[in-house]
Amino acid sequence: MAVGRSGHVVSRGSRPRTPSWVRSYRLRALLADLCGAGVGAGVAFSVRFGGFTPYALPYLLVSLVLPVVWCCAVALNRAYEPRMIGVGSEEFRRVVQAGVALTAGTAIGSYVTKTDVARGYVVLALPLVTLLTLIFRYALRRSLHRRRASGACMRKVVVVGHAASVAELVRLFREEPHHGMDVVAACLPGGAPGEHVSGVPVAGDLSDVPIVVDQVEADTVAVLACPEMDGQALRRLAWRLERTHTELVVAPALMDVAGPRTMIRPAAGLPLLHVEHPELTGVRQLVKNMFDRLVAVVLLVLLAPVLAGLAVAVRGSSPGPALFRQTRVGRDGRPFTILKFRTMRRGSEQQKITLVSDRDGVLFKIRNDPRVTPLGALMRRHSLDELPQLLNVVLGHMSLVGPRPPLPEEVARYGDDVRRRLLVRPGLTGLWQVSGRSDLSWEESVRLDLRYVENWSLTLDLQILWKTWSAVARGQGAY
Repeated sequence: MAVGRSGHVVSRGSRPRTPSWVRSYRLRALLADLCGAGVGAGVAFSVRFGGFTPYALPYLLVSLVLPVVWCCAVALNRAYEPRMIGVGSEEFRRVVQAGVALTAGTAIGSYVTKTDVARGYVVLALPLVTLLTLIFRYALRRSLHRRRASGACMRKVVVVGHAASVAELVRLFREEPHHGMDVVAACLPGGAPGEHVSGVPVAGDLSDVPIVVDQVEADTVAVLACPEMDGQALRRLAWRLERTHTELVVAPALMDVAGPRTMIRPAAGLPLLHVEHPELTGVRQLVKNMFDRLVAVVLLVLLAPVLAGLAVAVRGSSPGPALFRQTRVGRDGRPFTILKFRTMRRGSEQQKITLVSDRDGVLFKIRNDPRVTPLGALMRRHSLDELPQLLNVVLGHMSLVGPRPPLPEEVARYGDDVRRRLLVRPGLTGLWQVSGRSDLSWEESVRLDLRYVENWSLTLDLQILWKTWSAVARGQGAY
């Protein structure tokens, strides 16, 4: 036992910090992988051989053993680590790596040993096993997110840093509970027990972190950018947390720069965080443009009957044209005409002057807008009014994914930082669409748009498109 600077007793034990729900989740992930591999192997065997024959006997045995081999491959790729649970694409990437490695190993092994392998079975079984595992893992993650939304399965976090940055992190974690971070205490430079930051109790100063972790039984310590926590202090904190298996995470000063743009490269014995510039032109943008236009053309063809039906319904619900045209600002500040199904009555633009409010900064959005027709409210709720914007995507005015297309009067009030949104084409959907839509404040909408501009990738676009379906189906935050 030892006594800390503030007089508290520090435990020297090595009490494990792994919560029971983490162990339960890992067990369920293992069972999901076994089920996915079992179903995939069974389907591949049935399709390739159609039933039991003497020739098929070895492959029947392979199908029975494959789930165990598959789970070992997934474990070797460290896809069961607790830090992979619940968020990010790393868990799924490692499952895919396991599938690629097992397929390559099977091919190389059969070539080296000159074993005659039924290629049809292998080509069907391993990709199917990988796909089913990804589906089962995704379902498991969605279940975890639902439990976290009710406050269960959360990690207890002690945040270390200055009051302003601590308050910002607490706000972000509360707005996005699916990350599973519940801040239970904070340690500030010169902080004293009894104070509070955004409702979180301040339990001590920077030297009291191990003591506070032991008191609140936290399993994670988050250190924010803080001059007082230099390399030496951070190293000593890591040593003290190591004894209790407490996870240590460090948030860089560049909070909204993530993923592919950051890389740790050692120099002179120091781990330097290199930040690449965002790729706003070049081959990747060309691929994005081609992808956007191709998908938009396909969707326009498939949805042609729906578009025609909505146009007839709009014309019949209230006097006026089916389409609403409005000037918006696109990439590099160039204006273009956006197309939407009309959701308001005639004269709505003139009525806007009497409804404008400064409650939400530059963005003008109000609930229960009296100008919106009943059909318009329904279309807005499920974003059906935005389907004609697929034509804007085909014409190159917009992308499938990007920042919200702003009005000229909004752009006129932009500051220098906000103008960075105009470096890319506006999107039919975006981070703002899948994160709350019109329920977001102006500041939060800007933050999400800038995060997209800074961290754009085709993978991120695909993730946003996938999440858009559930956001549109729920209709939450649309008005």
